[in-house]
Amino acid sequence: MVYLHKTFRRKSFRLLPFVLGLIFTLVIGCYTSAQVAKSTEILWDTYGIPHIYGKDAQSAFQAFGWAQMQSHGNLLLRLYGQARGRAAEYWGEKYLESDRWVLTTGVPERARSWYKAQSPTFRNYLDAFAAGINAYAKEHGEKLDDEVEVVLPVKAEDVMAHLHRVVHFTFVVNPQEVAGVAKEESKAGSNGWAIAPKHSASGKAMLLANPHLPWSDLFLWYEAQITAPGINASGATLVGIPVLAIAFNDNLGWTHTVNTFDGWDTYALQLVDKGYRFDNQVRPFETTTLSVKVKQKDGTLLDQPLVVKQSIHGPVVSEKEGKAIALRVVGLDRPGVLEQWWDMARSQNLKQFETALQRLQLPMFTVMYADKDGHIMHLFNGQVPVRQQGDFKYWQGIIPGNTSKTLWTKIHPYKDLPRIVDPQSGWLQNTNDPPWTTTFPTAIKANNYPSYMAPHFMDFRSQRSTRMLYEDDKITFDEMVEYKHSTRMELADRLLDDLIPAAEKKGSELALRAAGVLKAWDRQANAHSKGAVLFAAWAQQMDWDKSFSKPWNENSPRTTPDGLADPLSAVATLEAVAAKVEKTYGSLDVAWGDVFRLVVSNKNLPANGGLGDLGIFRVLDFAPASEDRFQAVAGDSFVAAIEFSQPVRAMALTSYGNATQPGSPHVGDQLPMFVNKQLRPVWRERQDILAHLEERKMF
Repeated sequence: MVYLHKTFRRKSFRLLPFVLGLIFTLVIGCYTSAQVAKSTEILWDTYGIPHIYGKDAQSAFQAFGWAQMQSHGNLLLRLYGQARGRAAEYWGEKYLESDRWVLTTGVPERARSWYKAQSPTFRNYLDAFAAGINAYAKEHGEKLDDEVEVVLPVKAEDVMAHLHRVVHFTFVVNPQEVAGVAKEESKAGSNGWAIAPKHSASGKAMLLANPHLPWSDLFLWYEAQITAPGINASGATLVGIPVLAIAFNDNLGWTHTVNTFDGWDTYALQLVDKGYRFDNQVRPFETTTLSVKVKQKDGTLLDQPLVVKQSIHGPVVSEKEGKAIALRVVGLDRPGVLEQWWDMARSQNLKQFETALQRLQLPMFTVMYADKDGHIMHLFNGQVPVRQQGDFKYWQGIIPGNTSKTLWTKIHPYKDLPRIVDPQSGWLQNTNDPPWTTTFPTAIKANNYPSYMAPHFMDFRSQRSTRMLYEDDKITFDEMVEYKHSTRMELADRLLDDLIPAAEKKGSELALRAAGVLKAWDRQANAHSKGAVLFAAWAQQMDWDKSFSKPWNENSPRTTPDGLADPLSAVATLEAVAAKVEKTYGSLDVAWGDVFRLVVSNKNLPANGGLGDLGIFRVLDFAPASEDRFQAVAGDSFVAAIEFSQPVRAMALTSYGNATQPGSPHVGDQLPMFVNKQLRPVWRERQDILAHLEERKMF
């Protein structure tokens, strides 16, 4: 908004009506184009971010479907094919296990019923999103791979099936966990901060959104702005999902982290004849035989039968040697996830936002929230089963399935969930730790909740996160961005004071040189950091269940564990690792970025950041690229830093770029900024978008 100062005198008085009329026209024109557009269009900025202006919500959904196809068409269609449970039919045997999982868990059938359960208005929105996908494919079929076109045309039920597969049968529970028939810590993670006015230098609330997901497949983020009557939200969603999942508007915003939530269980069934024992009775399985088609190398289709057995607990996912395991998952009767996210983005204050949250349609994920009124909130969101017995650890194992005493049928209402609004500290954080450590002094007390609600721990990344917030009384926006990119290793700060003196006192010549490298190291995992490779390799070889002299203590959650239990053994491990590092890289002080790389499309750049287990806030997970080099495959994916000033100040980055379609200039185009620890401005005002316009699509 441009403000005109009162500089006019008598001579300019006659110009006043004209000037005011001009201002009125400009203001109304801007408002009309942003809020009540007469037509629908997509303005693509120079980073490939679509800014969608819909004449109504339905038109905005259609444009969003078009936009996702332009940026990720091949990926989107492949994901929808998998959500149908027909990927092996389309693309061959390597998708057979995926199809079996999707069909056994009932995703396509449930998606059809979920679609019918939507309100008529929201059903129209989903139809419009699918129509946008199909319209793009019809007009630009030559830009799509031939092998994915078999999925066309897309229906709204496909959109719902994809959502269901992603949220319930990837995040809540995934086939790898079930195959092991034991629960493991999720590979998906995130950082989230909410900073109140009392803790910010500007006196405005701030929000940091920072999910850590794999850099491929259904985990890819897609950034967008959606503007239509009743909504003007910026943020990101996972490819193929028709609403923003992490978002902010002029008044409020939220982010999600993967919470320490248990929404699934496996039950051991006692098989009797053709059924199973339950409450001293034998119950029959409900059995359905499906046909899974598998495309052969010669193009023919081979039918493979899939027998799906349902117990009272859920589908049987494993059966061998006279034993069966059944799977039970929350939320299969709650089809309103998408409309809840949509209404969260339309909310204008905390009350409206919580009204949407209270529907409890979203089965999991922490909600970190901030708004222009200065409120901040942490909600341990989830459809938490009401369990009659056992603590969190008990429910991580295989549960006896022969009694109704272990069969949960209800979830906790919203009022039962761990939640804090406007804590005394002025800040909230979550880095996939339990809600008990969200801020200090402790604001959410574990003793007030069932012992199965969440576990008790605080890892080094969470401790690093808390340290940065706790030690800075007044955080500026720029400092928040700087802290977000911190690669300092909390584990190194905790242990080098023990390791280095022990190596200097008891070690060999090699150990002495290794100690010298660690002593000179900046304790960070920046591209130029020398010593980080050596320390990370040493840490990887240590048995951390036994290596600390002082174990983690719930009464000192931010400063334990600490110290080396056996310094001599730790030095011996350092010597062995140092020999290997020197042999592999020719030097003990090889730079971190020489070994750990960022590879997207034709770009191969030095990385900064590393494993959260090392206490690094800037998370990257790596996989071997060769015998001695590694490339990032997961971690920092989408980042948004938001300050709720007027207007809202926001910067963001989608690490791997906002497109995967071959030939797009936006595949990997943001990676150089990642290397330089930079974020780019988020353009929300139409004039800013037009000043950085790359392409316009009118509907």
